[in-house]
Amino acid sequence: MADRRTFNVVILGVGFLFIFTAFTTCGNVEQTVVKSLGNSTFTGSGYHSLGIIYGVFSFSNLLAPMLVTVVGPIITMFLSGLLYSGYIAMFIVPSTWSFYLTSVLIGIGAAMLWTAQGQFLVENSEASTINRNTGMFWALLQCSMLFGNLYIYFDWNGRTEIPDNSRRNIFLSLLVISILGTLSFLVLRKSHHEEEMLSEEEGQSLLSTRTMYKHRANTAMQDTKSEFKTILRLLKTKTILLLSPCMAYSGLELSFYSGVYGTCIGATAQFAEAAKGLIGISGIVVGIGEIVGGGLFGLLCKNSRFRRTSVVFLGMVAHFVAFYLIFLNIPDDAPVVFETTSLKKPYLTPSVSIALLCSFLLGLGDSCFNTQLYSILGHVYAEESTPAFAIFKFIQSVCAAAAFFYSGYIMLMWQLLLMVILGFTGTLCFFMVERMQNFSVDIQEF
Repeated sequence: MADRRTFNVVILGVGFLFIFTAFTTCGNVEQTVVKSLGNSTFTGSGYHSLGIIYGVFSFSNLLAPMLVTVVGPIITMFLSGLLYSGYIAMFIVPSTWSFYLTSVLIGIGAAMLWTAQGQFLVENSEASTINRNTGMFWALLQCSMLFGNLYIYFDWNGRTEIPDNSRRNIFLSLLVISILGTLSFLVLRKSHHEEEMLSEEEGQSLLSTRTMYKHRANTAMQDTKSEFKTILRLLKTKTILLLSPCMAYSGLELSFYSGVYGTCIGATAQFAEAAKGLIGISGIVVGIGEIVGGGLFGLLCKNSRFRRTSVVFLGMVAHFVAFYLIFLNIPDDAPVVFETTSLKKPYLTPSVSIALLCSFLLGLGDSCFNTQLYSILGHVYAEESTPAFAIFKFIQSVCAAAAFFYSGYIMLMWQLLLMVILGFTGTLCFFMVERMQNFSVDIQEF
């Protein structure tokens, strides 16, 4: 039994590693790819596509649990993987209508995929193994930022334009990787919980298959209604209201490091022929920052309230240093330029080492904020963690979607300033929530 569960967790992590090697690489380069298309009939925007994905994802989360309950987590993840693969395949022969259609579909697929992943991971874990299994899964997932971006570096290094044959080769490779990840879900074995549920349903011989699925759907609908009411109640609590600016900031900086910053590096004319290859190296360094931060703060500091505030403060400092250096090092028009390179000159002569240092700081800071938001929500809402995390993902995704939509129109300086204001406000509010928790503990002890 233990061997089967461990096998499932490893295969789950490998599947996500493959799928998100394809998707994160795609998200990192797609605005650059879109700008380089020689097709005059294509009018899509990579920023708008990512905005649609996160916007649809945020609202689809409300219905995803019901679908996962009815269909089961394994089939749900397989179907979601096909939607991810369809999005990657679109870049091989791009058209505007398919670009935005697949953006909507992958937003739905993402909600299904992550809901099913959470359920499947819990079903294959016990109280004594949940931390180990979660650590194994996230370690494999974070490696997804390394391999695809390494391929981008070797293929694009020395190029000033992205020819069609290079684009097709890259996305064909990413499509194969995504399909392999999708097929790996079929290797997963049903959990003991799911087998018990199936055998119980099969034992009721009077129930037809249609009646069985109808019963599952009704149960899932009741659970969804109950969870939605809990979400509405939690939204009115002081803790969630105070944590909302920090959650919103995590969405803005998510969009910046995952889609905008790589585009800015690739559009910096002063990097010359190295610019396009640096997009891949930047994605790798962001991933290294995420892995370092997640390992140090997610595992070592998860049980300390004092350390939670220290880690969030470190994340704020890391991001603010990165924002200031980006402001000095990257041209102001880099995120909005219509051609493939920028026209304005930054305050400093653009430096590759400074650009990559900022990539590392962005990844490190993101891991600081996300690990500690998960930690404090799990601590405060230990009995209602699922709706609390749903609120977090909803606010984060809506703000990420909004950020992707404005990123193509607002100069870099104003994007950085907005993140500084919201990041500072969010950190202060996080400190207030932590102090409230410490005060309530002191009252209980007294």
